[in-house]
Amino acid sequence: MRHVYFPIDVIVSLLYVMEDGASAEIAVVGNEGIVGVSLFMGGETTPSRAIVRSAGHAYRLKAQVLKAEFDRVGGRRSGALHHLLLRYTQALLTQMAQTAACNRHHSLEQQLCRWLLLSLDRVPANELILTQELIANMLGVRREGVTEAAGKLQKAGLIEYRRGHITVLDRGRLEAQSCECYAVVKKEFERLLPEAIAR
Repeated sequence: MRHVYFPIDVIVSLLYVMEDGASAEIAVVGNEGIVGVSLFMGGETTPSRAIVRSAGHAYRLKAQVLKAEFDRVGGRRSGALHHLLLRYTQALLTQMAQTAACNRHHSLEQQLCRWLLLSLDRVPANELILTQELIANMLGVRREGVTEAAGKLQKAGLIEYRRGHITVLDRGRLEAQSCECYAVVKKEFERLLPEAIAR
């Protein structure tokens, strides 16, 4: 791993890809986080892939610079970055665990609501530019299932779906339609990273 990335206004999906090519999103990263956690957690590589889901910007930093700063001992500000990165990693692990449980125990419609809400938390608008094929790949399901679930949400007046665009019309009702997984992840990020979430 040569670089780590700090998204500014871009959404990045962390995916696991199986031997047969099937994939599923295990976490989503936005301006609250970093792509490249494995670097400072002791691994130089990771079997997951990072896929940029929306156009935007990110800061790129040489991995060795972040690693050196993470490992730095002594000095007046020693440990601040270290603790922040560890808190972020805990929040990310919560998101990954909750995503695994959600994918196993909740309906596709609930998963779609969670996924849309987590995505919206990472962009400054209520519109996402993406296809149902992309959503299906992220959720690890068939596109037809996403079409059906999105159709139900649209019929209920929660979202509007146009080719490649999803606009959330009623976020409160979308949150109510979601399973508890969205609230668990959001609460953990707010607890561990209040300064990042308040932006």
